[in-house]
Amino acid sequence: MPALQLSRARLPATTTIDVMDAYGDTRPQAIAAERALTVYLNKREIVTLMTLGDDPEALVVGYLRNQGLLRSVEDLTAVQVDWEVEAAVIVTRHLPDDLEARLSTRTVTTGCGQGTVFGKLLEQTSLTALPETPLAQSTLYQLLTNLNTYNDTYRSAGAVHGCALCHQAQVLDFVEDVGRHNAVDTLAGRQWLNQADSRSADIFYTTGRLTSEMVLKVAQMGISVLVSRSGVTQKGVELAERFGVMLIARAKGKGFQAINAAGRLTLDAIPPKPPSARSSKEAGI
Repeated sequence: MPALQLSRARLPATTTIDVMDAYGDTRPQAIAAERALTVYLNKREIVTLMTLGDDPEALVVGYLRNQGLLRSVEDLTAVQVDWEVEAAVIVTRHLPDDLEARLSTRTVTTGCGQGTVFGKLLEQTSLTALPETPLAQSTLYQLLTNLNTYNDTYRSAGAVHGCALCHQAQVLDFVEDVGRHNAVDTLAGRQWLNQADSRSADIFYTTGRLTSEMVLKVAQMGISVLVSRSGVTQKGVELAERFGVMLIARAKGKGFQAINAAGRLTLDAIPPKPPSARSSKEAGI
C-alpha cells in the first residue's frame, strides 16, 4: 500500500499582542491563536474548525474518525493542510454509503466554540465493548499531580482546554486547543497516525465538562475511564452508563465525584474529612 501523504503544517499555538494593564502600563502578552480550517473529504466540504493550528493533520483525521466519516486509517491516502487558503484536504479510498444522510443531520453540542455531531451518533449503541479498567484512588491523585507539568499554552495565554491520553498515572500525550472537542479529536487522530505512544491509553483526562460528546468520543477511542476537573451533564451520565465509562468529575486536589464506578474504583488513599464535613457525633457535639 502506498505511503500516506501527510503534510506537516503546524503553526505556533500562541501569538503576542500589546495590552494595557490596570496601572496604565503597556506590555506584551501571549494570547491563544485561533485559526479557521475548512475540511474537505474527497472534495466534499464537511466543516470549518476553529483551532490553534498546532497539529492540524491529526485534528482533521481525528474529527472525521470521531464523526464516523472515516472507518480505518488504512483508507487514507492523503492529508494535506494549506494555511494560505485555510483548507485541509483529506483523500480516502472509501466513503460511508450513507455520507449524505449523515451530513444532513447534525447536532450542535455544548463544546466550546459549538461542537457538531453529524448523523445520530449520540443515539448509537453498537460500540465495541470497552474494558472495565480499574482505578485506584492513589493512582488518580498521582495522575493529577503529573498533569500539573503540562498546560503550557494555558499558563502563558489562557483561553484553551487541555486533554490527555494516560496509562494509569502516566501521561502519554497531551493536547491543548481552543475547544475541548478539538483537543480530543487531535488525540484520536494521533492514535491513528501513530504520532505518539498512545495505543496503551486506558484513561482520558480533560479540563472541560463531561458532556455527551466527550463520553461518546472517548468511548469510540476504546477508553473507559474519563477524568475531568470540571462537572458532568445529565446526557454525559446517560451515555457513560450505556457504554460502560467510569466518570471522575471535579477532580481537583484530593476531591472528586465518581460516577458509574462501582467495583472499579479502589479507595486506597481516603483523605481526612474537613471539620465541616463531620457529623455532630463525630465532632463530639
